[in-house]
Amino acid sequence: MANTLLVTGAAGFIGSNFVHYWLGAHPDDRVIAYDALTYAGNRANLASIEAQDNFSFVHADICDEDRVTQLMRDEAVDTVVHFAAESHVDRSISGPDAFIETNIIGTHSLLKAARKVWLDGDGKPHRFHHVSTDEVYGSLAPDAPGFFEAQQYQPNSPYSASKAASDHLVRAYLHTYGLQVSTSNCSNNYGPFHFPEKLVPLCLTNILRGRELPVYGDGTNIRDWLYVEDHCRGIELVLGKGEVGECYNIGGNNEWNNLAIVNLLCERLDARFAADPSLRENYPDAPQSRGESADSLIRFVTDRAGHDWRYAIDASRIMNELGYAPAETFETGIERTIDWYLANEAWWRPLVQA
Repeated sequence: MANTLLVTGAAGFIGSNFVHYWLGAHPDDRVIAYDALTYAGNRANLASIEAQDNFSFVHADICDEDRVTQLMRDEAVDTVVHFAAESHVDRSISGPDAFIETNIIGTHSLLKAARKVWLDGDGKPHRFHHVSTDEVYGSLAPDAPGFFEAQQYQPNSPYSASKAASDHLVRAYLHTYGLQVSTSNCSNNYGPFHFPEKLVPLCLTNILRGRELPVYGDGTNIRDWLYVEDHCRGIELVLGKGEVGECYNIGGNNEWNNLAIVNLLCERLDARFAADPSLRENYPDAPQSRGESADSLIRFVTDRAGHDWRYAIDASRIMNELGYAPAETFETGIERTIDWYLANEAWWRPLVQA
């Protein structure tokens, strides 16, 4: 039976990738993309599917509870996939209010709308899936196992604290009201449509523009890296086979420290320039165009306040119970990511010049 999905934050990085993935894998379903188009929301992320009959876009804020409620009723939505969030840790340190507003109050507005439509209304089968982060668990010691679903929450930034609060609200709406919910906590995503303030796209676009590559502290902070399409595949499994009320951690089994990632990006782009002389013409400001390596751009900068040292996901539950497995290693995923950024300068260039 075909479903009608409301995807919040659908013009953002992970949300737009999910919309593309879902419509490709489920062509009979309808997808309503809902986004406030803040700085990280980009309508261009959805341009290639705008004309599809089973796709529509709504420019609105998730905090507008009346708008969400009416939309869900009018469109007979049966599935909400909730990506919309403020997500940049640095921004949460300098301006936490937006994170409280969007991540906590916005999530609560969606939950209230879903309760009105699905529980106080027609009582139809439904699912509210909440997309969260591994950062709610805090920081791992060097030899500690990866985060698992029953791990104690220990958020250390305004961003992770706001996401932890939203996770708890979603759980409460199941146990208090009976809303059919699920949650997934993912590790660091990378891939197409990634707004160039995050590490991977920042370094890629800075190398091509000959700009410095800032590395916090000594660069030893470790993250588990997940190619965004693998994340979308994991959410698909949770929606299709996951148990209502349960949480599933989705990871890439790819632990890398920040400096190693920056060095890898430098090596891969050095190799691309060596193999393709036309890149020197297209990107004259890149260090390779003047005979230097991209690693000449690396600069160590003052560490982020409260910087968690290590995140890692134990994805054994979703792998064992739902059959999840990441298709990409970091090495293969980064090649796909480089390919996309080289082929889509028209997408990222205006964002770095804004």
